[in-house]
Amino acid sequence: MILPIIAYGAPILRTVCKDITPEYPQLDKLLEDMWETMYASSGVGLAAPQVNRDIRLFIVDSRQIFANLDEDEKGKYPDEPGTKQVFINAHIKEVNGEDWSYNEGCLSIPKIREDINRKEEVTLEYDDENFEHHVGSFNGITARIILHEYDHIEGKLFIDYMKPLKRKLLRGKLEDISKGKVSVDYKMAFSK
Repeated sequence: MILPIIAYGAPILRTVCKDITPEYPQLDKLLEDMWETMYASSGVGLAAPQVNRDIRLFIVDSRQIFANLDEDEKGKYPDEPGTKQVFINAHIKEVNGEDWSYNEGCLSIPKIREDINRKEEVTLEYDDENFEHHVGSFNGITARIILHEYDHIEGKLFIDYMKPLKRKLLRGKLEDISKGKVSVDYKMAFSK
């Protein structure tokens, strides 16, 4: 079932999420719905707060980016061909490498994109969908998507990395999004 994406302005997008146990009700169904929702809205990652759940859960499919790269961009990123993965109870151990800029967007903040600096590599501890524990390191585009989705479970948004002047210039657009004055081709829920 396709779930509505929670729009910017909803308090849940600023909530630090909590760990869950394997007994979390209907987790399999939630994961199935999140994958369906993410693909229906042309996303490459989706975090639980974006579908109104305050839990440490996000999904990533960076393979889609690599499948759609222009010829001149192929071979440019170290994590090609990407990964499709579930992250439960994720906690970052460390971030490494140089800062690099990439144009990011967010399903909860439609029609706003900005070049955001993030580190090249992230190492995190997490459980998979079977609650098997992992410590994994990711780099390139996959690391960027993970860091973006990880921010969601920490109550942060990509716009928080923008310079204050840029955010000030976007204030009107952000207010419009929070009030539902935005047209998208996927299901959204607005708080006001």
